[in-house]
Amino acid sequence: MPRPRVYKTKAVVLRHRKLGEADLILTLYSPELGKLDAVAKGARKPTSRLAGHLEALSHTNVMLAQGKSLDVVTQSQTIEAFRAFWEDLERMSRAVYVAELVDKSTPEQQPNRALYELLLQTLRYLAETAQIDVVVRWFEVQALTVLGYRPRLDRCVRCQADLTPVANYFSAVAGGVICHDCVGNGLIVRPLSLNALKILRLMQHSYVEQVLRVRIDGPLADEIEGHLREYLYTVLEREMKSTSFLQVLKREALAGT
Repeated sequence: MPRPRVYKTKAVVLRHRKLGEADLILTLYSPELGKLDAVAKGARKPTSRLAGHLEALSHTNVMLAQGKSLDVVTQSQTIEAFRAFWEDLERMSRAVYVAELVDKSTPEQQPNRALYELLLQTLRYLAETAQIDVVVRWFEVQALTVLGYRPRLDRCVRCQADLTPVANYFSAVAGGVICHDCVGNGLIVRPLSLNALKILRLMQHSYVEQVLRVRIDGPLADEIEGHLREYLYTVLEREMKSTSFLQVLKREALAGT
């Protein structure tokens, strides 16, 4: 069924970019419409009534009218502004990464309500909890499932045998865990510690509240991040631009300790 000429939707503003002297092109993620671009005319003018309700990373109600190339935002009302992001660079950087991951992993106008709900829940936790990197890792694992790229963590992806409670290996190309007996034949693998496997399984099967009860830091956190980054790069065939900025922030944080 085609969209009406004028329609309303809730959406998360993934990003925006300048158009002309006063307009903005917004990339929105909606539960009913998926990802779409729309233009907010005059939104960069100081007198615009739209500007304050279309900040990047905000959750908003928008009314749109169909246009020739891009639909046009005619009204907007903020639902959640997530002001914590604008007051904390660490939170902001993680939220930008999450939004970019949704943007780069989804085609236009293909709705995925589960991904929309996951995105919104993740932004809420990033605005509140102190364990922001744990929230990001949980989001990555959950998003892989929602997008259809769920890695195999319960059995060896080669021989299909149950994994024994020892150190195994992870192969991004093969799509999951490789047991010790199946390593070889030129397959690129990385060592996967037993604790990292346990945490990845927990993130795959649990709510974020349960994951946040577990201490995940130091080398274990680095190992999990490395496996997920490699897997995301493999399945999406692209690197997130915000990743390099995250690494800079982490290096600065380590240098300051």
